[in-house]
Amino acid sequence: MRKPFLSTVLATLLAVVTSVSTGRATSPLPLPPIDGIVEPRVAPVKGEDGLFHQTWFVQSFLDLKDDHAEAKAAGKRFAVIFEQRGCIYCTKMHTDVLSQRYINDYVRENFAIVQLDLWGSRDVTDFDGTRMPEKKLAERWGVLFTPTVVFFKEDVTGQSAAWGAPLEVARLPLGFGPATFVDLFAWIRIKAYEQDKNFQRFHISRMAERDALRAKAAPK
Repeated sequence: MRKPFLSTVLATLLAVVTSVSTGRATSPLPLPPIDGIVEPRVAPVKGEDGLFHQTWFVQSFLDLKDDHAEAKAAGKRFAVIFEQRGCIYCTKMHTDVLSQRYINDYVRENFAIVQLDLWGSRDVTDFDGTRMPEKKLAERWGVLFTPTVVFFKEDVTGQSAAWGAPLEVARLPLGFGPATFVDLFAWIRIKAYEQDKNFQRFHISRMAERDALRAKAAPK
């Protein structure tokens, strides 16, 4: 008899998780909890540029290749996020999603994130060594919406002339709820995309677990 779809997906996910190594040991990378501790909330800081910031966002000279190398050395994945002043979805991401304690903790502990302004003028050095203002980099990468989170491959060795899509794993555009947000970060972190490039199958299995927990906790 064929296994039910959900059982098959969960079995595949377990195999993926247990096969991933941190590079320092053979123990698997942990998934964030299906639902976690929300309080106390993590309040973002609003800067003079009109953007909300997380205190742990990477502060650097904006040389993305160097930032990526530092993230890898720290055992974290690297991502770049584009935002803009007055963006309601950016505000939602910071105040409704990243403000939740377990989500903020997971992303902070597992990712190094460089925040850029869609209209910004700070100089950024792309992976191929090309230097340009933030707003020109956004155009070069084809970033159309904010927020847009661009996730990069864990290893970019030997690709000194590459930039953009060849180095990316995925993008998260616009505003998504907490579940989709944290699931995509988890999918990237444990490299589940190496076994199945369809994020939705991963997300469906996680949502099914959430539904099961809620059903179990519901009053009889």
